[in-house]
This record gives sequence, C-alpha cells and structure tokens, in this order.
Amino acid sequence: MDIRFADQRPTNAHALAVPVLQGSSITAGLDPVAAALARDVATAQRFDGELAGLLELFISDDGATRRLVMLGLGTAPEPVQLERAGAALVARLLTSGETRLVIDLSALPDGVDRAQAAAYLAFGAVLRSWRHDVYRTKLPDKSRPSLTEIVLVGGGAGAEAAWARLAPVAEGVFLARTLVVEPANVIYPESFVERCRPLAERGIAIEVLDEAAMSALGMGALLGVAQGSARPPRLLVLRWDGSGGKQARPLALVGKGVTFDTGGISIKPAAGMEDMKWDMGGAAAVAGTMLALAGRKAKAHVIGVCGLVENMPSGTAQRPGDVVTSMSGQTIEVINTDAEGRLVLCDALTWVQRTHHPDQIIDLATLTGAMIISLGHEYAGLFANDDDLAEELIAAGKAAGDPLWRLPLGEAYDKLIESPIADIKNVGPRPAGSITAAQFIKRFIDDGVKWAHLDIAGMVWAAKPGATWDKGATGYGVRLLDRFIEDVIED
Repeated sequence: MDIRFADQRPTNAHALAVPVLQGSSITAGLDPVAAALARDVATAQRFDGELAGLLELFISDDGATRRLVMLGLGTAPEPVQLERAGAALVARLLTSGETRLVIDLSALPDGVDRAQAAAYLAFGAVLRSWRHDVYRTKLPDKSRPSLTEIVLVGGGAGAEAAWARLAPVAEGVFLARTLVVEPANVIYPESFVERCRPLAERGIAIEVLDEAAMSALGMGALLGVAQGSARPPRLLVLRWDGSGGKQARPLALVGKGVTFDTGGISIKPAAGMEDMKWDMGGAAAVAGTMLALAGRKAKAHVIGVCGLVENMPSGTAQRPGDVVTSMSGQTIEVINTDAEGRLVLCDALTWVQRTHHPDQIIDLATLTGAMIISLGHEYAGLFANDDDLAEELIAAGKAAGDPLWRLPLGEAYDKLIESPIADIKNVGPRPAGSITAAQFIKRFIDDGVKWAHLDIAGMVWAAKPGATWDKGATGYGVRLLDRFIEDVIED
C-alpha cells in the first residue's frame, strides 16, 4: 500500500473518507448538497461517529460521482483507536474496485493532534491491507485487492515524520505474518533462516548455528525435538546494536520456532493439525521485531534468537520416557513429546545467556493449548520473575494493541514438574498447564537476570478478522516488543 501525505485533496479520481469525532457534526468539510445527503443517510443508518463506524454514500463532486465514507473516530481517539478506525476503512474498500483513497482530516477540531491521527490511521490501514494470496491462482477479480494508494490530507508538517516511525513496524509485522502463514513445506528451519538473510542489508548481524555446532555445545534438549525430522534444526541469531556501544548488555528476545508440530510420538489428532504450521509464531515475532528495530534505527542493543526445529514422528524420534541433557547441564525426562517448545527454548535461553550475557530476557512461544483455554484469543499470557518488567510489558502491550495478562508463578507449581529419575520433567499434570510450562522455562534463567515469558498460543493466528488483520496470521508480538523497547530500553 502506497501512503502519501498532502496539504490539499488531489483532483484525480478517488474515494473520499472524512473522519469525524463521535457527537460532532458529520457534515464538516462537505458542500451543502453533500452535507444534507450525509445527514439523511446518517439518520437512517444511526451513525453518530462511533469508533470504526462507517457511513458510506455516493455524492456528486466536481461533476463526477464520488464514493464518500464518513469514518467514526469515537470520542477521544488514542493511537490504538485510530489504528482500528483506519483498518475498518480499508477492510471496507480494499476489494471495492477503488484504487485510490483520500482521507481528509482538515475538518477535525483543533484539539485533535492531526499529525498523529494521520500517521496512525495510515498505520491501521496498512496493517489491515496485508494479504497472502501467493497460492490463490484462481481468485475472482472481485475478490482481488484493488486499493493501492492512500493519500492523507490535512495532517500537517509532522505527519510524515510520525509515519516514518511507524512504517518499519508495519514491515516487521508483515515479515512475521508471512513466516507464520507460509506452509511447512515452504518454511522449515533452513528456509526460515534464508527468509531472514536479507535483514543483513538493514544492518542486522546474522549468525546461524547448525546441528553440528549445537551438538558440540550440548544442546540435547533442542536436538532431541529435531531428531525425528529429515529437516535439520537451526539456531538463528539476529543482532541489532543501535546504542552506539552504550548498552554493553543487550536485551534478549528468544522465540520458539517449531516450523511444524505433529506432536512427535505423542502425536496430535489429525483434525486441525494443519494449523501447526504457525507453531513458530514466537520466532516469527522475534524476526519481525528485529526488522522493525533496524528499519527505524532504534537506539537499543537487542539480540534475537530463534530456535528452529520440526517436530516429527519417525524411527529416529525421541520417545516418551527418554532423558535428555540440556545445554545447562540439567537433565530432562521427556514425558510428552508434544511438549517440545520448552525443550527448544531452554537450550536457546542457556546459549544466549552464556554468549551475550543479557540483563533482561523476553521469550515468546505458542507454548500451550491451556493458554487458549485460560484467556481465549483476547490476551497473551505473561509470566515474569520481576514485577517492574511485567508492568512495563503490560503497559507496552496496551499502548500497542497487543494485550497481555499476567499469570502466577510459585513453588507449589514448581513441584508439579519434579521427575523421579531426572532433574525435571517436561510436563506436569493437566491442571495449570501453562503455569507449569513457564515454571519449566524459569529453571533455565540465571540468577539476577530479569525474565518474562509470553505464551502467545491464542494470538498468532485468528479464525476471524480482527481489528487490524484479516483471518489468518496476526503478527502478534512485533508491535508489543517494539513499543517496549522504545519506552524502556532505548537511550
């Protein structure tokens, strides 16, 4: 989607959108005839400017018939609300046949920050415009996107600068969505790495550990998951340092990257197993965040680590009851091979702590179905060993539109994963499944390191359209992490 900013409406063919605050005049900026028509239609449709509400009609404008959309902004729009409004507008017009949309903010009252409004309307619009039609070779013309350009009028001098801050984040969200939505025969550990190679052109340092390197380091937990697959595992490391050397100890982002999860020998039911292509959503969020940081030249030192494996059943797959030795030296009894994500994460966490010595770590993983039972598809679960870090993440999630809900940790839960023959087992009983998974990961965090675990199982994939995404991959986590880094980590 091409985004432009202008001082006046263009004269060429376009659809016109006029944002209005709830309860204010919906006819501002229109000529008398169009205003009268808009009032009548608004009354008939009970439109009063409610957030993301749309009033669509056709008017005569400069001798031509023009599509007019009145766009509700609600009463006091914050960035997340503006994104939602911009997304609603594009959802309506993306396949409408219109190719150019003009959003005219000139009539908004003086109390509204028009530059911010323009940028976040554009941000929501761009996020909602993303589609992955690569494999849809017989898509009807009426179902194909037609809208290619949005011109925002009246945003003022600061609009382009505000958009320049957001555009790289949208690009990062798109990378995450693309990685998640691609099928497992296209995205697997090696090809995930190759998709991320172009990030080096943005100034991101890339390191890749292959199976031999991980074996030499003693990553028995991660390699145990991978051993049933013909696809070899990879540990992808992405490093961005925009701090100018001021931040010696980086923030570490660690993502679960199970590119397909059959459950291994503890195989999943066939129904719905195709969804398990998105079990690498945590790694996708890490890669997307790193692209966003590099794109906007974030003044932060961040290490992104993606543990990439495929979990398959075969004659070489690990079995329930096997004992593996993690890189940390802790031994793990594998009770259920479908609880593989924590085995991948524990070695990735040990590696980044020994190699880069971060003072804060955030891991992201589509870790447990129990999280969906707990929180549905409205929040990701948050576990943390530090209250300040937890509150900072919650605040960032609220501001960015990627919400989090904190859940407890405690010794009582820790006892549920004690093993009679090893240091720890990889699952506890059915109750508190998300919590015992977090307790498992916590055992691999060094003393003094602030750590947060985000269980994003219910958030990376949507069965129905959301505020800023269509059905499918959401890109959850990129906006959250980017906002946290801006608010907390950057100098």
